[in-house]
Amino acid sequence: MLETEPLQGRDEDAVASADFSSMLSEEEKEELKAELVQLEDEITTLRQVLSAKERHLVEIKQKLGMNLMNELKQNFSKSWHDMQTTTAYKKTHETLSHAGQKATAAFSNVGTAISKKFGDMSYSIRHSISMPAMRRK
Repeated sequence: MLETEPLQGRDEDAVASADFSSMLSEEEKEELKAELVQLEDEITTLRQVLSAKERHLVEIKQKLGMNLMNELKQNFSKSWHDMQTTTAYKKTHETLSHAGQKATAAFSNVGTAISKKFGDMSYSIRHSISMPAMRRK
């Protein structure tokens, strides 16, 4: 039974380096050469058809006012929307939002504590200036 799996690594190298031409009759060689020429012609034709279709595509896009920048914007918008609808994004957004709220509260508390400390220091400085005994030291 023949294997249907594609050739892998060393198998490809072994087949590429093998010389099968000695196993073929002259008639088989001629048939293979003819098939090779036909395949090369078909590939050339397909490349020409593809090129013509790509030019036609560009013409249609120009007529519709589509350009690369618009396509990039549309692709980015769609990708951004698709990403925002994923569960992972939603969970991450929730977590970061919650963390941001906690950080804001913490900074607010630190700011309040610093303000209170400066207020206490200001009172202490004013009080020490008004006391004559403190001035002599």
